[in-house]
Amino acid sequence: MDSMDEIREELRQPAQDLREMIPDVMKAFGALSHASFAEGELSRLTKELLALVIAATRECDGCIVSHARGALREGATRQQIAEAMGVLIALNGGPGTVWGPRALHAYDEAVAARKA
Repeated sequence: MDSMDEIREELRQPAQDLREMIPDVMKAFGALSHASFAEGELSRLTKELLALVIAATRECDGCIVSHARGALREGATRQQIAEAMGVLIALNGGPGTVWGPRALHAYDEAVAARKA
C-alpha cells in the first residue's frame, strides 16, 4: 500500500479539479458527511470505526486513510482498530485478511505522523 501521504498527494489535484467542476455535488456531499459523523446516539469514534470497516470492505485506499485518521482523531486505540478489522474479516473472509492489515497500517502511519 502506498503511504498515506502518497495517496493524499496523488488525489490532491484531481480532487480539486472535480470540486471545481461539480461544486454543488461536492458541497452536498460535504454536508451529508458532516451530518453523518456528528455526535449522536453513536459516538464519532464508533462512526469512524464503522466507516473504516466499510472503506476496507470497499477496498478504497483513500477512504481507509481518511477514516483511519478520523478514528485516531476521535481517540481510537490500535486495539480498537484491530477489533474492528476482526469484524471486517468475519464478514468479508479472505479479502478482509488483506484489507484489514492495510487499515491497521494506515492507522499506524497516522499515529507516527502525529508524533512527528
